[in-house]
Amino acid sequence: MYRDNSLMPKEAIRLAALGTLHQSGPMRYADLATSIRRFTGRIVGPSLDLMGTSLEMLRYEGLTEALEGTGMEDNALIRLTGTGYAVFLSLMRANIRSPSSDDLNKLVITLKLRFLHHLDPAEQHDQIDALTGLAETERARLRDLRQGYADEPGHLVAWLDHDLAQIEARLEWFASLRQTLRPQ
Repeated sequence: MYRDNSLMPKEAIRLAALGTLHQSGPMRYADLATSIRRFTGRIVGPSLDLMGTSLEMLRYEGLTEALEGTGMEDNALIRLTGTGYAVFLSLMRANIRSPSSDDLNKLVITLKLRFLHHLDPAEQHDQIDALTGLAETERARLRDLRQGYADEPGHLVAWLDHDLAQIEARLEWFASLRQTLRPQ
């Protein structure tokens, strides 16, 4: 993790792998690799930063175990271990870097929302609050930028208004999501 307790690319892939195994149950090695590649590729496109993580490391570190076979070479059936579940929860609780507009943050936010229902209600609220705070910080930054360039000709202000509208919609969506979660 980075110093601010946010996920690095390899940890985002760990979250994808461990969360997928937790959600889907045991999977064949190739199916898990394909699932992760397909999901992350749809969010961030092809990325060298996200391709280097081996599912074999998860087994070596005791986060997954083979039920049938041994690994990649024989397309083992693998499952999440108790240690793997604990790491999954730790990754779900990790911070998200600000600003939230880069591809890695988009992937981490998407993964957190994909697996949010696996956390207890209080932790779900905490994650929604963290995502809301991140969006509010981004909104304040863009409002300040817009104010500083409001009189400048060109298309910058219109683009910033577009981004601000998206952030407002995201904040409304987070508020609505928080309301649908069970009370603390």
